[in-house]
Amino acid sequence: MKVFLSRVSTEEQSELRQIQNVEGFDKVIIDKCSGLVDLWNRPNIVKNKIKKLVDNGTIKHIEVHSIDRLGRDTLSVLSVWKELTEKGVRVVCRNPNFQNLNDEGEKDYFSELLLNILSTMSSFEKSMIKSRQMEGIRITQKTNPEKYSGRKQNTKESTLKFLTKHSKVVEYLEKGMKGVEVSKLCDVSLNTITKVKKNLQLQQRVL
Repeated sequence: MKVFLSRVSTEEQSELRQIQNVEGFDKVIIDKCSGLVDLWNRPNIVKNKIKKLVDNGTIKHIEVHSIDRLGRDTLSVLSVWKELTEKGVRVVCRNPNFQNLNDEGEKDYFSELLLNILSTMSSFEKSMIKSRQMEGIRITQKTNPEKYSGRKQNTKESTLKFLTKHSKVVEYLEKGMKGVEVSKLCDVSLNTITKVKKNLQLQQRVL
């Protein structure tokens, strides 16, 4: 069975750009949900039991318009890619054009190299975001030490500890994700998201 998977983030967005030339596919699955939703938990993928069809060997070919349709970030994409490859499911990405297995069912090593490069870039990007954030905090400590004073009894938590504790929130906000999405992903309140944003704005003014 050949399946084409498509996803857009909202009901208002059109999926037409993604589902061109889908003749010959047994199923065309279109989900309209946030990219934060894991591939196998997307509404129409669940409804059509795609995971079960993959696990029992019914689906042999999955195609997507772009690689980010498989997951919310590079690491999740790589996880799905590896899982499907191990199950012998051919995955074809149209933009850019690469695949995990060729027509003979053998690994496409150029595509595997490309994905490894993407993985390395993703890890590097996350490290750089965290490094810039911590560097900004250190500079602020030197120029405005009163803003980063240690926490005393009956006083509020220091900015340094607060931002460090919510480093994941900072990372996702730096990527441009919405507060509501970050709140769900990190399991924190919107009030906490607001506090993190205020501290980031303070840091930017200092820098």
